[in-house]
Amino acid sequence: MQSWLRRKDIDKLTVHEEGRRLVPTLGWPHLVALGIGAIVGTGIYTLIGVGADKAGPAVLLSFIVAGVVCACAALAYAEMSTMMPAAGSAYTYSYTVLGEAIAWIVGWSLILEYSLVVSTVAVGWSGYFAGFLQWVHTQTGWNVMLPTALMAGPHAGGVINLPAIVITFLVAGMLIAGTRESATLNAILVVFKLIALAVFIVVALPAFDSANLTPFMPYGFPKSIDAEGVERGVMAAAAIIFFAFYGFDAISTAAEETKNPGRDLSIGIIGSMVGCTLIYVLVALAAVGAMTFTVFGKSAEPLALIMRELGHPQAALVIGIVAVIALPTVLLAFFYGQSRIFFVMSRDGLLPRSLSKVNPRTGTPVAITLFTAVLVAALAGVARLDEIAALANAGTLVAFIAVSVCMLVLRKRDPNRPRVFRTPMAWVVGPLAIFGCLYLFWSLPHTTQKWFLVWNVVGVIVYVLYSRRASLLAKGQNV
Repeated sequence: MQSWLRRKDIDKLTVHEEGRRLVPTLGWPHLVALGIGAIVGTGIYTLIGVGADKAGPAVLLSFIVAGVVCACAALAYAEMSTMMPAAGSAYTYSYTVLGEAIAWIVGWSLILEYSLVVSTVAVGWSGYFAGFLQWVHTQTGWNVMLPTALMAGPHAGGVINLPAIVITFLVAGMLIAGTRESATLNAILVVFKLIALAVFIVVALPAFDSANLTPFMPYGFPKSIDAEGVERGVMAAAAIIFFAFYGFDAISTAAEETKNPGRDLSIGIIGSMVGCTLIYVLVALAAVGAMTFTVFGKSAEPLALIMRELGHPQAALVIGIVAVIALPTVLLAFFYGQSRIFFVMSRDGLLPRSLSKVNPRTGTPVAITLFTAVLVAALAGVARLDEIAALANAGTLVAFIAVSVCMLVLRKRDPNRPRVFRTPMAWVVGPLAIFGCLYLFWSLPHTTQKWFLVWNVVGVIVYVLYSRRASLLAKGQNV
């Protein structure tokens, strides 16, 4: 049993062998942009429609519930990341505090989270790209449309979602070129994305009609199943909309590449979370107030649809174009996080060590980035948006629970260890994050819970047959 719960030495987390070290090149502006780039994306551009379809106007409450839980988890992340400025995020914290077997499950769940998030965003981007091509065709008569078979997966009547695959490999190429270069471009695109959301708020808020908020909670608060077998309610929507809030955890994966992690990580995590919460509340209020939710609830591009229905095609065009240009910032942030999780697990020996080599010229892990691109592109080519978003949420909820538990355990086990950032009211915030995440997990679709269980059963098998014996700790090494 002891071998299953062996832990890494917290004082040696930043000691790594030559050729497997990531280069510190990022400052807090890069991290805030990385966080906002990750958080503000498919969740608000596309999943607001999915949420409104499940909760009606009470989707506003769904945003609040998901936001409170994420805020508590963000505070725990801020404390843990500044105490352990090493790549790996929740996986690394769990390895140090809870033991190898639990860390493996958390890492395996993070692989699921990041892979599915990137796939979800790629599919969401493809929907806006299709809308943009349709507009170009309508305005110019140019035949720029791709065949339906190449614009959607089998679930939507197509064969493969080619745009989703292409954008995945383009982002992978950016990350291979260099971390700082990718982060700088990401920061520029984030500004465009925020401008587009500001345009939506300014145009939609004047059309606010309180009649669109009635009935406010047509499907009730707890998760329920309607006559058509669809799961609805405020909490059912919150469990999906939760996807729209996380992304700050991608910042913690950048700890090893941050020049001043003690200061910059907490600024990045908390700053991006506060800014995005304000943006989301305003956008959601403008959306459900401007139009009845039944109109945009099924749309693949709900914000652009609302603009067109309100008679503002130019604003719809701006939102559509910016979504096409700027949604890849979400891809970049989560793709970055995914490759770093893979990288650290490989460096620890839990995955093949050959994947954790760093390119000496760019300072990036090329092999693991390409491996991630192939995995994600294969999924994005055939996946369905709402289903993969829900499954990604399951992996994230496990990671959030693990980080909150790690924070509380270390408060007891090592209370005197220096903490650059201390979570206020930790014994209130930590349990609130844990139980909030558990309730959101319970509110996920039953099929999602089953698939998540299957994923982790496969993970345990991989760990028992390979990773437990291959890990560096099993060989008496702690680097």
